[in-house]
Amino acid sequence: MIESCNASIPVVILQSVPWFHHGGLGIARTLGRLGVPVYWVHEQHLAPATLSRYVGESFVWDADAPAEALVERLLGLGRRIGRESILIPIDDRGAVLVADQAQALREHFLFPEQPAGLARLLSSKQELHFLCKEAGVPTPEAAFPRSGADVVAFVETAVFPVVMKRIASWLPEHQAQESVTIIHSPRELLEEYERVEVPGEPNVMLQEYIPGGPESVWMFNGYFGHDSECLAAFTGKKIRQTPPFTGATTLGICLRNEAVEDVTKDFMRKIGYRGIVDMGYRYDQRDGRYKLLDVNPRVGSTFRLFVDSNGMDVVRALYLDLTGQAVKRGFLREGRKWIVEQSDLMTSIRYGRLKRLTLAEWVCSLSGIEEGAWLARDDPAPLAALCGAFLMKAARQLKNRTRAARKARKFGRGA
Repeated sequence: MIESCNASIPVVILQSVPWFHHGGLGIARTLGRLGVPVYWVHEQHLAPATLSRYVGESFVWDADAPAEALVERLLGLGRRIGRESILIPIDDRGAVLVADQAQALREHFLFPEQPAGLARLLSSKQELHFLCKEAGVPTPEAAFPRSGADVVAFVETAVFPVVMKRIASWLPEHQAQESVTIIHSPRELLEEYERVEVPGEPNVMLQEYIPGGPESVWMFNGYFGHDSECLAAFTGKKIRQTPPFTGATTLGICLRNEAVEDVTKDFMRKIGYRGIVDMGYRYDQRDGRYKLLDVNPRVGSTFRLFVDSNGMDVVRALYLDLTGQAVKRGFLREGRKWIVEQSDLMTSIRYGRLKRLTLAEWVCSLSGIEEGAWLARDDPAPLAALCGAFLMKAARQLKNRTRAARKARKFGRGA
């Protein structure tokens, strides 16, 4: 385990994603257990995760407000805390904001110093594609239509299925669009593009589909310090995802993949990256290469899957490095499993309905789980609050359906 460290520098978690997101809770717990004071900025009063015993105080903000207002809100929090703090965004909108407003925010906050504009480039699927091409990093072929006419032209030579993705996931006007959708036919592509298109603001990437099951998908989590030196590196796989086959990890396992690690280190060094990074790869059996799909220039929601024999994860590595303390690495704990409890239950049901998961396989997959995103013996309040919130939501939905059914019967009798 990590030896005692200087935990006097506070941390501020910056959240724009929905209240049931678990990434910030992992940060609060991993640092709170070291004695670090934790503050949380989010969009909803009494969000379940902010009830953690490791959160000292939480604050509400409107993430859709102009950047100047958001910066002033954060600087006001910095003045209230009264000492320099480490700022950790947990989603793309927060990461881009911190990178764009770095000069102003450094008045009260510590965070890795990135080359200008790099976080925005990495967060954009289009810019990432061209960065990969320039750096010689394998990545699927892609097209970036700017209109329906471009999609029609694409269909003429496309090989299906293809993958439709949002280019910039942090733009609020595009939040209704699915982050990743697998499209199986020209007609489906044309209909889906028409549904998500925002005239004058193209935000769609059409990417080559790489065949293969979950065994072909790999994750990299790491922390890069000064001169892009890799101070922490982890690899693993997604066992299940939500939505199935294309989404976020609900059950993952830590496994070594030196090829993925080497490609990542070389890429980060070439672009001068510093800080936490969360990346996704897919092995293409057609040419034997691991191809980069996504780069999140921030902490990923799955980061607590990756904990080494010394208790180190990427958030602890960041904290120690930014506070001038040594990052002492242990060895990769292969076979370690981590689960998002309620999400994995729901997605397992969907896998079962698709005939891709049997009851016996599901039970077997739960063996070896060491940690959950919500359940923790020393911190039960967030899970209790989450369950309560879902029960209240279910009760409201049932009440509305009952009311609608009564109204329909009443009008039926009147007819």
